[in-house]
Amino acid sequence: MSKVFEDLMTGLDEVEAFLAGEKTGYKVSVPSEVDVKAIRKRLSMTQSKFSDTFGFSLDAVKHWEGGRRTPESSARAFLTVIARNPTAVIAALHPASSVSPKRVASLPRRARRTPRPSAKEESSSRYTAR
Repeated sequence: MSKVFEDLMTGLDEVEAFLAGEKTGYKVSVPSEVDVKAIRKRLSMTQSKFSDTFGFSLDAVKHWEGGRRTPESSARAFLTVIARNPTAVIAALHPASSVSPKRVASLPRRARRTPRPSAKEESSSRYTAR
C-alpha cells in the first residue's frame, strides 16, 4: 500500500478510537520548519506590518527570518494557519475592522489561495496534546 493510504488509515483508526472513548487527546501535525519570510513576502507585508497584523514581536520576525531563532511549535502552527488562510486570521484577530471584500481584494491574488505544502512542511513533526 502507498504511504498516503497508510497514513489515512492510521488517522481513521485514531478517530474511531477517540470517538469510542478508547483514546484521549488528539494529534496535530506541526511543520518542523516554516519559511516566515516567504509567508510575509506572499502577503506583500513589511516585517513591521506582519508583526503588527499577526501579533508577533518585530524582533521575533527579524530573528526568524535571519535564521538566528526558530519559531516554537505553537508559533509554527500559527504561521501555518496564516500561510494557508490569512484572511481568516485577520478577521479573527481584528474583528472591529473585519475583513471586508475590499480588504481581501487588496491582498495579492497569490495570498488569497491555499498554497500547497512544501517539502519541508510535508516532513512535519507530530505533536500530541492531552
